[in-house]
Amino acid sequence: MDSIASNLEVIREQISSACHKAGRRDDEVMLIAVSKTKSAVAIREAWEAGQREFGESYVQEFLDKLETPELSGLPISWHFIGHLQSNKVRQIADKVSMIHGIDKLSTAEELSRRAVQHNQQVDYLLEVNVSRESTKYGLDPSSVLQTAEACFGLPNVRLRGLMTIASPDPSEARREFAELRQTLEKLRQNAPDPSQLTELSMGMSGDFEEAILEGATMIRIGTAIFGWR
Repeated sequence: MDSIASNLEVIREQISSACHKAGRRDDEVMLIAVSKTKSAVAIREAWEAGQREFGESYVQEFLDKLETPELSGLPISWHFIGHLQSNKVRQIADKVSMIHGIDKLSTAEELSRRAVQHNQQVDYLLEVNVSRESTKYGLDPSSVLQTAEACFGLPNVRLRGLMTIASPDPSEARREFAELRQTLEKLRQNAPDPSQLTELSMGMSGDFEEAILEGATMIRIGTAIFGWR
């Protein structure tokens, strides 16, 4: 079995190749290592191989990991990439650098309230269901602009862009990634400060190269780094 370090090296080379093909710089794409269900030991191994951004999806699992000896005190940049319910916001608002899975105005409002309480600023993305699958979370693409407009005025939080999980078929996925990019472009036209809307979190182990070609600024890779769960 390949080591986590060697897997990361391969992924970075693939990111570089995709960026070159898209006419983009390597540093325009952030690699988020999806560490949900993975041990603190595995995360530490990835850290020692130079990985700094990690993504978690389950609140209690994430909180438990923060207490482990392997990770305690490490300056990891944590991203919460799973679906987040309003009643869970208070548990993680002060512990993550970005929340990717906001799909309701009420959740964004709760995040704002908690950020004010902690006297901090929290960045977040709106999750969009571009594949329009009933089994997936996310805003319908047609409602993104309206929801975002209501979010712009919330204190202590910054809407930084959009996130999606695409269809399993890579050819469909690329079309959906293009739609998310176009949605962000429309959002920027209506935003009070378009310069803050820079992020497209899209692409996973099976389709991140297509996502990069369509403008992804963050890709979320788990299996290709850590192996099958």
